[in-house]
Amino acid sequence: MDDADPEGAGEMKCSIEGCPGDYEERQIAHTVRHKGQVIVIDHVPAEVCFACGDVLLRAETIRRIETLLGEAPRPAGTVPLYEYA
Repeated sequence: MDDADPEGAGEMKCSIEGCPGDYEERQIAHTVRHKGQVIVIDHVPAEVCFACGDVLLRAETIRRIETLLGEAPRPAGTVPLYEYA
């Protein structure tokens, strides 16, 4: 007999000490610096804590991002970059 709770399936408590939140699946804009350039990848699947905003990426998502960066596809658009000085 399986004691798993189907409603709680996949819920994971936040890994930040003291945070009462759980992670939930969302799509995020992920920013990375690659070969001296700032690159933003939109619609990245991630687990995000609803309480504190901590973000976890799955291993397969990281591998896909690495593949995208290695292929250097043409960007869908460009954005201004401002430096905080």
